[in-house]
Amino acid sequence: MRIIAGTARNRRLQVPAGMTTRPTAQRARQTLFDMLMHAPWFGRDELEKALVLDAFAGTGALGLEALSRGARFATFMEGSRPGIASLQANLRSCGMADRARLRHCDVTHPPKAPQPHTLIFLDPPYHKGLVQKGLRTLWRAGWVADGALIVAETETTPLQNDGRDPEEPFQPFHAHLLPSLAAPPPELLAQRSFGAATLHVWRHDGSVKGSRPVP
Repeated sequence: MRIIAGTARNRRLQVPAGMTTRPTAQRARQTLFDMLMHAPWFGRDELEKALVLDAFAGTGALGLEALSRGARFATFMEGSRPGIASLQANLRSCGMADRARLRHCDVTHPPKAPQPHTLIFLDPPYHKGLVQKGLRTLWRAGWVADGALIVAETETTPLQNDGRDPEEPFQPFHAHLLPSLAAPPPELLAQRSFGAATLHVWRHDGSVKGSRPVP
């Protein structure tokens, strides 16, 4: 696995021993950053101003790619010790340790944010509802800026036959609203599937108000 473009182009990334992480595939990462660099809803200027949060970071490939392409600063959250060790090695190898902060933590129980971040990557293990749990707790802890761009990777096909109720297909949601409140869903800016993985992109809008559903 390598950085695709920017100042650290072609730099090989260390993968945690045992590979308990599931890094975003190279093709998906290429497509994602092509969109971020050129889409009318983001673009190079916004990327270069971004404070990036790479949650469930694993190798850190998403945050490192953003830094390589000029992002201002990145915070990496990872819960496993092998993952933290790989992140430290990758930051040193890419020469980006002075523009990054590592947090060894559970994303669903994050520390209080020093400041809100403007580009949020969420790439957790599949079929555990961790995008929903993680983004809501990150918002409560102050990590998600109003207007932040959210990029979430989920399973393409929900589980159907594991003895539980079938999973609902993933939909973008408002991190600041309780699931029980009704509100128009966020506008989906982009959605791309790559085999078992699907990327979803939307903006956080803290001004949206929810209401109790009518019984």
